[in-house]
Amino acid sequence: MKSGYKFKKEGYLIPSWHWRKRIYAMIGLAVLLLIIMVIATTIGSVQVPLETTFQIILSKLPFLTITPAWPDTTETIILDIRLPMVIMAGLVGAALAIAGATYQGLFRNPLADPYLIGAAQGASLGAIIGFLLPTAWAITGVGAIPLFAFAGAIIATAIVYGLARSGKTLPVTTLILAGVALSALLSSIVSYLLISSGDKMHGIVFWLMGSFSLSQWSDVWLVLPYVIVGIGIILLYARPLNVMQLDEEQAQQLGINVERIKLILLAASTLITAAAVSFVGTIGFVGIIVPHAVRLIWGADHRFLLPLSILTGAIFMILADLLARTVQAPTEIPIGVITAICGAPFFLYLLRRRKKVIF
Repeated sequence: MKSGYKFKKEGYLIPSWHWRKRIYAMIGLAVLLLIIMVIATTIGSVQVPLETTFQIILSKLPFLTITPAWPDTTETIILDIRLPMVIMAGLVGAALAIAGATYQGLFRNPLADPYLIGAAQGASLGAIIGFLLPTAWAITGVGAIPLFAFAGAIIATAIVYGLARSGKTLPVTTLILAGVALSALLSSIVSYLLISSGDKMHGIVFWLMGSFSLSQWSDVWLVLPYVIVGIGIILLYARPLNVMQLDEEQAQQLGINVERIKLILLAASTLITAAAVSFVGTIGFVGIIVPHAVRLIWGADHRFLLPLSILTGAIFMILADLLARTVQAPTEIPIGVITAICGAPFFLYLLRRRKKVIF
């Protein structure tokens, strides 16, 4: 291989400086993510100095000893209220962004998102059933709403997969059409239950539009394993996902088991999407705008697109949550409103510039 070149793609050598630029971007985004997390944890209805927030967080590290110079209430606000919200926002943003990038790669469609095959509608229906239960109940400390939302997302996706599968193959077009049809059916059921929910309508609508205000450490620890496992699986298949951008037949000729990879990536993407939305609601547009922003800046190579989407998605969601908490404080704006304001114009831009999008 010629000096100064690192990777080979579609017969062309990729300059090593381009590869280094992407690595530097990942490092820069990781540092920026940590900084934004600390800033987002600092800002709220109760003002806490940035230095104090930084010291409180560092004081919990095992290899550092910092003498507390702040009230116990301040530590409670930072560690038990704001930090879980910020971390949950980062997890959800990362999960939806990489799931969106994966769906767009699998379907070779730049307008695909994590909710394309019914996960959002299934989660919404499950959550509403949890809201409408006559009595509150929980399993191992988890309430009915996130449990039913998670189950709804998984079941809806499984139904779509079962309807679309033909023998040992999974036609992408059939999968999308089945997802659209089931989503329409579930949406009509959600609408009927919503108008029949009485005094519970406000809580249901607020959940459907998304919020991190009730996120706790217990929620973070429940979502984290699903997101880590799902993201890990997706990252392992970044190179085959690149090959599948050519054509399914060509990918098979190059030794890629297309149907097996489809199943694995669909399962992993659905898993992290369901885990993300089960506690915070169906937050839209993140899975569309973040992968596209990354693709337009750093290219479509999934070996870099996926990790860069993770970092960018986490940053975007934390900033969106910060805006939702502060723009109209003390009233919190549903996070879905913020992401829609950012995402809808970008989505319209994609529709307008469809043929010029880098993909």
